[in-house]
Amino acid sequence: YRFQRVWFWGCIQGLHGTYYIAEGLGPDCAALRSRLYSFNCVEWYLLPPATEEMVAQAMQLVGRFQGDPSFEYELTVVNTEDAEGLFEDGKEPVMKEEARLVATIEQIDRAVGIVPRGAFVKTPLGSVHENRNFEGLSLTEAKKLTSYFHFAEPVNLRKKTLLEKADLDPSTDFLDSLEHDIPQGSWTVQVEKGGTVVVLRSLLWLGLTFYHVPMTKQYGYIYFGTGEKNFDLPFML
Repeated sequence: YRFQRVWFWGCIQGLHGTYYIAEGLGPDCAALRSRLYSFNCVEWYLLPPATEEMVAQAMQLVGRFQGDPSFEYELTVVNTEDAEGLFEDGKEPVMKEEARLVATIEQIDRAVGIVPRGAFVKTPLGSVHENRNFEGLSLTEAKKLTSYFHFAEPVNLRKKTLLEKADLDPSTDFLDSLEHDIPQGSWTVQVEKGGTVVVLRSLLWLGLTFYHVPMTKQYGYIYFGTGEKNFDLPFML
């Protein structure tokens, strides 16, 4: 597929099988990522790109994955107008597990896929590339949530005023930081191995772990979970 970079994303555990996920990136790191899944880490299958409709439908589904890409879930239609259109052919609306899988990966990447500040730079033309001059965060900076960004299309950044943006560097501060994540307290920051590794874990998507070795280029995140969002988090904090 001519990827410039491939990383192992993690795995989603189903009742009858486990999906191992890999992501491929092209020249522009901010562009849509290609995602592949496998059951044995030898044979890989390309997933279709996630659409907003897929993500909206996947958010309606609850419960574990089955581990079968062809399994079909019945969707509950809330809007009566949508229901009329969907039931015209006499069939109930369904969603295949393969579509739910790619939509869940997209949700996790948007919500908790993170990178250290300065790891990527935005060119004047708008493309995003890996920063070759990035030498890692200091231990002091690595323990702050403000030092980490969501590696997804920014939402909160657009709402900031020009005065708030005055101190930001447009080449590195073009993503949303973790400090304003809702609910507050959805991240845990831990220093391990005597201060040589900083580990962030998401309490919203249990199973997402990010690590960074301060003063080095070593960082990354991986997800090992069931693909279910922790809706009980606000009551746990």
